[in-house]
Amino acid sequence: MNPPKTLTTFIKRIPRTTLAYLALGIGVLALSLSALFVRWADAPGTVTVFYRMLTGGLVLLPFLIRMPAPERAPLRKFWYLPLLAGACVALDHGLWSTALSITRIANATLMNYISPLWVALFAWLVWREKLTGKFWIGLAVTLLGTFIFFGAGNLGGFSVNIGDVLATISSLFFALYFLITQRSRKHLHTLAYLVPVNWISAGLLLAFNLINGHALTGYSTATWLAFLGAGLISQTIGYFAISYALGSLPASVVSPTTIASPVITTLLAIPFAGELPQLNQWIGGLILLAGIYQVNRAQ
Repeated sequence: MNPPKTLTTFIKRIPRTTLAYLALGIGVLALSLSALFVRWADAPGTVTVFYRMLTGGLVLLPFLIRMPAPERAPLRKFWYLPLLAGACVALDHGLWSTALSITRIANATLMNYISPLWVALFAWLVWREKLTGKFWIGLAVTLLGTFIFFGAGNLGGFSVNIGDVLATISSLFFALYFLITQRSRKHLHTLAYLVPVNWISAGLLLAFNLINGHALTGYSTATWLAFLGAGLISQTIGYFAISYALGSLPASVVSPTTIASPVITTLLAIPFAGELPQLNQWIGGLILLAGIYQVNRAQ
């Protein structure tokens, strides 16, 4: 069923950049629930992520099939871009979901979102993007907030464990996903790009789970609901919205903005996971938001 003409007309009148920022906000909110779904599922993190990707691929596949052939055609030429992105997603989520079983939700989530540093450095050094002084100041403030967030409870030290390390490594693949997506969206429609990414990452995660002997069935109803929520909300809505935003906004802006997601996750973890943030996490989170605001103003 096609949307009413009045709604379509209204949407077309909205500036593309405004729609991109709206999509970015929706994506950030949807991704904020990712860590909670992994915790709620009584299953290995990589199994939860596999069903997340599989659900996203199944939900969006009919829409891709119904797309006009000319809009799908560029996929034949640029097939390698979703392939690379899918591998990055699988590695990113595989490492991150494993980290969640070792460290706190806030730690694993926020350390994963340090990716703006890698995005900015790559865009500057390789793609020769011109980044203003205000951008670098905003990024520095963002990273300062990250450092304070991971300081000891009395702000007197810096404490990490193997889970934090895994989450940091995952941020490298998260950054690569943003960069590949930015380049892909110049050639591919959002659906033509995202659906193959979902299926490729699901296939790689399936292989990983089978090799490691992780059970794919026999879970409780609550766990299956967590799988479904991760697939519908975090993957389908979250990644579609972020991919759409990257069609109009540079990765150097989108990536820092998504750092708001772990801040929201930290707040949600209070009632839903019983993890009360420490003083340094409140202060660091506020500084992060200030850095994100500065980055967007600079661009």
